[in-house]
Amino acid sequence: MQRAIIAIVFTLFTASFSWAQPLDGRLKTIQETATLRIAYRLDSRPFSYLDAPGRPTGYTIELCERVVKSIEKQIGTKLAIDWVAVDTRTRFEKIVDGSADMECGSTTISLSRMKIVDFSSVIFAESTGVLVKSGRRIFSFDDMAGRKIGIINGSTNALAIRNQLQRRKLEATLVEFRDRDEGMAAIARGELDGFASDKLVLLALAQASNLRDHVLLPEDLSFEPFGIMLPRSDWAFRLAVNTGIAEIFRSGEIVELYTKYFSGLSRGASNWVGAVFIFGGLPE
Repeated sequence: MQRAIIAIVFTLFTASFSWAQPLDGRLKTIQETATLRIAYRLDSRPFSYLDAPGRPTGYTIELCERVVKSIEKQIGTKLAIDWVAVDTRTRFEKIVDGSADMECGSTTISLSRMKIVDFSSVIFAESTGVLVKSGRRIFSFDDMAGRKIGIINGSTNALAIRNQLQRRKLEATLVEFRDRDEGMAAIARGELDGFASDKLVLLALAQASNLRDHVLLPEDLSFEPFGIMLPRSDWAFRLAVNTGIAEIFRSGEIVELYTKYFSGLSRGASNWVGAVFIFGGLPE
């Protein structure tokens, strides 16, 4: 009997504690302003890009929009979304300086990046690949020896390419670009032998640019776990975001999003995506 009473009291205490806590940090500001600022990428198709009317769209964008709906329920406030355009470099700056509350693109979670920002649970997993033009007798990454490879300065893909060249003892000329649009334009003009980025992004960009005579090399050159970038040292906001992600993953909505944005590409998901979808559905 005594144990039953203790259990009931503990249950009531924890339930009231979870709902009665006053909002603090980023969540408090979001509730007071009724606005959540989302940073988005222009060059991360199919994760984050602009649709024909000029609105942010993509797998991660729509995932974040659904997370916002979850946060609305958690804090009891209807929220508007303030969209903040970023690129490879400014995506970190906007989170660090507080201009954006979360960044929804194809940003890889890494230990070095955790020194300046935080991340949500893993929302996708990809690998670095290299897009090449057909007919140039380039069939594997080893064939890139002596060639020109385009990379995005400061990206994890660029680091992966440098690591692969060093490990395989290959020499190649690396050409740095500010963003993927510049790199894709360069390979379309024939100025590069290959352009490196996330595999599905390369396929989507090639499809959008109608580059039918370009193919992906077969190797997975890195492991790229994607997350929603968040400000550091705000556990309550991170928990609210992860709660929303877990709800979406557990409900199966994530499969709907995957089908919507990736089924039209010629390459299926990486071997890691299934595990991400399973483990992303954290229990309450």
